[in-house]
Amino acid sequence: MFNRYYTLSGINQNNFFVFALSPFTILHFTALSETLHLYSSTFPFYRLTIHFFLCYSRNQNNMRKEYQLLMTTTYDKETDPVLSGEDAIAILNTPDDQLQDLVDRAAALRYKYKGNRVSIHILTNARSGNCSQDCAYCAQSCRSTADIEKYKWVDEDKLYHNNDFVNEHHLSRHCIGLSGMKFTDQEIEELARRIRKMKEHGTHLCCSIGFLTEKQAKMLKDAGLDRINHNLNSSRSFYHNICSTHTFEQRVDNIHMLQRLGFEICSGGIVGMGESKEDIVDMLLELREIQPEALPINFLLPIKGTPLGDADTSGLTTEYCLKVLCLARLLVPQSDIRCAAGREVYFKGQEKKLLSVVDSIFASGYLTEGGQSIQGTLRTITDAGFTYEIESA
Repeated sequence: MFNRYYTLSGINQNNFFVFALSPFTILHFTALSETLHLYSSTFPFYRLTIHFFLCYSRNQNNMRKEYQLLMTTTYDKETDPVLSGEDAIAILNTPDDQLQDLVDRAAALRYKYKGNRVSIHILTNARSGNCSQDCAYCAQSCRSTADIEKYKWVDEDKLYHNNDFVNEHHLSRHCIGLSGMKFTDQEIEELARRIRKMKEHGTHLCCSIGFLTEKQAKMLKDAGLDRINHNLNSSRSFYHNICSTHTFEQRVDNIHMLQRLGFEICSGGIVGMGESKEDIVDMLLELREIQPEALPINFLLPIKGTPLGDADTSGLTTEYCLKVLCLARLLVPQSDIRCAAGREVYFKGQEKKLLSVVDSIFASGYLTEGGQSIQGTLRTITDAGFTYEIESA
């Protein structure tokens, strides 16, 4: 629940009052009392409780009543919108001149579940390059010729130094990314040893890692790992266009296994790889079924040396990207909706509007690509009127 104060101007027309309540909606009602409960027709998933304080003013044309009010917004999970596939396509086809209405709808859910907070995530690449998978977007894949640093394990001193940094600065989470899709039990035990050492300080940990056996997942769980990232990346029907060395179904099955073992899940996708709007919708509907704790959306940054290095990203306008994020918020409202790769490119100058929809962003880069600095990210958030929580991912 949160409170907002407004001054509204309304015209009494046959005892029918019409009020513009920016930025949310227009309120229509036929009775006025000291306290009024009503549901917004624009956003039926929240209830407005309004306390009025009546005063009068005149202008040349008519008598107007101005009401100073305290609006208490009470949300109810059962009243969240439930969108069909057709509804979702219509959202992606929203005319640009109606985009603000869509942003307001998503913002209502963002504030409902996440308040005014923005989480900042920092990626650490613990194993880089030499991946056996052929994902078209990735600089670390087996068919990439991109000029990147390659190593099996990051230096342990660096890993533990980063973990100390997380604790010293009271950050929320430290996540370790590892390239590759399959690991030996010995490699998982090496990772588990590192996790146990970092957990001595009580650090919340997340790993972006490939396919695990149930035995390996339990090894990491027993070592203290809290959350695992495993993205769907695209739709079931489009997936073969970006990867041939594993299937979409394998990714979904891996996530379900991890959920059964009690892991929190971070799972999202990439926009701009040549997929259709229907593919975006199908991917997000799959994620609605998964209900991940965090849902990152990446907007393609073409990397030279990868099959998508020369991809046409002209369709990734700020408006379209924002529609995708709004749809993610409307479909999976309780997840942390994260604007991941591409934020600095596709939303430059539109950070306030972006942060009214998402509650999570990255800083300082995206594995093999650079990004906005921590201090720059903090300024972006505070300049947009939000508060921040740094979370190392």
